[in-house]
Amino acid sequence: MEQNELITEWMNEGMISVPNVLLMHYRQLSLTESELALLLHIMAFKQKGQHFPTFEELAGRMTMSAGECSIMIKKLIQQQLIAIEQGDSPGYERYSLEPLWKRLAEKMVQQSRQTALQQAMSEEKDLYTCFEQEFGRPLSPLECETLAIWVDQDHHDPAIIKAALREAVISGKMNFRYIDRILFEWKKQGIETLEQAREYGQRFRRHQSSPEQVQRSTKAVPFYNWLEQ
Repeated sequence: MEQNELITEWMNEGMISVPNVLLMHYRQLSLTESELALLLHIMAFKQKGQHFPTFEELAGRMTMSAGECSIMIKKLIQQQLIAIEQGDSPGYERYSLEPLWKRLAEKMVQQSRQTALQQAMSEEKDLYTCFEQEFGRPLSPLECETLAIWVDQDHHDPAIIKAALREAVISGKMNFRYIDRILFEWKKQGIETLEQAREYGQRFRRHQSSPEQVQRSTKAVPFYNWLEQ
């Protein structure tokens, strides 16, 4: 057989579509490589219209006996990774991979939540460190509670809280009441990103730096006093 004819025959056999997420995360479902290969063969048979291949047919494509395929499929059913359901015609059965996709989706959601939680914990820890470095001392229990309220109850983004801290540092007003007022004002103005906070601060700087404002102030560099708002 010529090479071109061989390639054409391969293409005529078709290809199976395998979600990349399955190949990346099958270990999280406690699947072995052999079990994954068995599932891929079931997918290939189903794509060809054969929804309930026999153990012998599956074994013919693998390096295991029909008996071993039988044991493996029973295990996958017990683990709720595949199911056997009624086919389209009476008396016919077929393999369903829907349990596999559901379990995989559950694992991905769980992993996403765990990653988000770990990131939030890391950001919160970094937030406390940032405040202690700027204040030059450990935070008091009340200050720690205030930080927790900003994050957990007021739902301020840690980056926004850091921006408010920087505003307090620039203004020379290093206290939690001042920072809380900044966060309150930003939230009232609908400020949710660092860029919005930066632009808002710059507008106040320009306003405070106008000739009229400069004449009223004896300071060389005026700052916006959030506590007076």
